[in-house]
Amino acid sequence: LAPLPEQNEEVTLMDKLRALPKLLPPVALVVIVLGSIYGGITGITEAAGMGVVGVLLMIVLRREFSWNLFIEALQRTFRSSGTILWVTFGATALAGAYSIAGGPSYVAGLIVGADLPPMGIILMMMALFLIMGAFMDWVGIVLLAMPVFLPIVKQLGYDPVWFGILFCVNMQVSFLSPPFGPAAFYLKSVAPPYISLTDIFKSFLPFICIQLFVLALMLMFPMLTHVFL
Repeated sequence: LAPLPEQNEEVTLMDKLRALPKLLPPVALVVIVLGSIYGGITGITEAAGMGVVGVLLMIVLRREFSWNLFIEALQRTFRSSGTILWVTFGATALAGAYSIAGGPSYVAGLIVGADLPPMGIILMMMALFLIMGAFMDWVGIVLLAMPVFLPIVKQLGYDPVWFGILFCVNMQVSFLSPPFGPAAFYLKSVAPPYISLTDIFKSFLPFICIQLFVLALMLMFPMLTHVFL
């Protein structure tokens, strides 16, 4: 999505070395934000706020701050947040209609009544997660599916932590998959006008394949889910 660099532009080694100190503040900001999350100091929301404050300080120190820039950033933030909120609102409404129509009970009966081995039942759950993730947000899926699926998983003798990580990887696919992938709508709100939503979804295909490959690895080798725990 970024503009293509000029092919005739030559950058010497000295130019790269001179530009290197300018990379230190952004790298330090990334280290502070991610370090505070992985170190258990702050949550994701607080770390994001720290990142915003850090960027504002860097802009002020570099004397690049202007009220026009600040207002434009606010407008883009409101536009992106509004897009995501409307997608979430629609997905939540769909989840409510699904629950009222008796969807959870139907799915539970479908799974229990299927003459499948334990791993076959897990694969069916993953397929249902992929289908629901294309139309619903992850919160709605948790509220609707987990009370039904988790007791079945425990009854089959599988580790609930393993199943939870499988669910998280599955939801990463749903963030990118059409027609309601939130990541695509966010990129569309900040991308140039000539880039269509279809182009964005097409660009997601390699990443969706990678996520599905990771999901398959965790299904075949459950011990991978405990490596970093």
